[in-house]
Amino acid sequence: MGIFRRVILPVAWLLVFAIIAVALVKIAFVDGLESSGAEPAPLAQVDIPVVPATRATVTNTVQIKGTVQSDAANPVRSTSAGKVIKIFVEPGATVAKGDALFQVKAERAVTTTQTSKDGTPTAPKPVYDYFDILAPSAGTLKTLTALIDQQLSVGENVGSIDPGTYTVAGSVTAAQQYRLLGKPGPAEIALVGGPAPFQCAEVTLRNNTSDDAGSTSGGLAATGGGAGMGVGAAVAIPGGGGQSEESGTPTGTLSCAIPSGQQVFAGLGATMTVNAGVAADVVTVPLTSVKGSVKDGIVWIAGAGANGAAPEQRTVQLGLNDGSVVEVTSGLTEGEQVLEFVPGAPAAPDPMMGPGQVAYAPAG
Repeated sequence: MGIFRRVILPVAWLLVFAIIAVALVKIAFVDGLESSGAEPAPLAQVDIPVVPATRATVTNTVQIKGTVQSDAANPVRSTSAGKVIKIFVEPGATVAKGDALFQVKAERAVTTTQTSKDGTPTAPKPVYDYFDILAPSAGTLKTLTALIDQQLSVGENVGSIDPGTYTVAGSVTAAQQYRLLGKPGPAEIALVGGPAPFQCAEVTLRNNTSDDAGSTSGGLAATGGGAGMGVGAAVAIPGGGGQSEESGTPTGTLSCAIPSGQQVFAGLGATMTVNAGVAADVVTVPLTSVKGSVKDGIVWIAGAGANGAAPEQRTVQLGLNDGSVVEVTSGLTEGEQVLEFVPGAPAAPDPMMGPGQVAYAPAG
């Protein structure tokens, strides 16, 4: 037993330590010097997503959130100067266009000289003209301030007529205005808590910068055309973050007169759906593939460069869009592969990611 403790056991420990030392030397100085080329290739690679240009029918339908508003009262102005001698109607009465509201008497200037029986010149007798002031429009006489014996001048405001009509109006963003440049047709109006949707024929689009810039059933008084972003849904906007068309700053107003016979009330919420054109069987790409939104755009052609060269940048002409795809009128043929996202632009939110996370398009 003494020999085992003094000789055999220390020798065994020395052998164990020697084996460990040899293993460490092999790992540090032999295995570490082997070529890294022998290592297995990564199991996953990141590919730049591409999509083909395809043919489709693009329906440019724009939805605008609006509110029902009472039309402004029409002013009643005196069309003749004179003294009020008769009032035919009182405030609250229903009038038709052209109905007489009140009458004024105006003295006519007489230039002829009159004489008495004995030939003595006499002052001419006054001659009066009588004028009825007519209702400029139909509706309810809201106010009438003319008083008997009041002297009026031409153009003096003496009352107002409530037409009893309504208009639905809503703000539009610049992106929506660009989509409405193609002569919008009639709008379908859906009222919140109201009757079934109905057609509204007279659509007017007006710039906020000028009351005279609008046009009826012909779109915005501006030049150019092209594609904007999608309506009411988050989309990838080239050069910017994912946002909705409705989140932009209002730059105009879309309005439409409510047809007579529709029972509405001021303050009702409404949705105006406007069809601004259809392009059938045209070459299209996703909106996320295009940089630019008016007339000209830029796409990146995939696989155009050899040996890993950057994709080819190409200018194309744009037409209608439906909020998800855009018509390419020239510069691109069916089947050509383009990058799905503009290089460097944030893409649409990934539904598999958590709230607030955004997938970014790869840089070109």
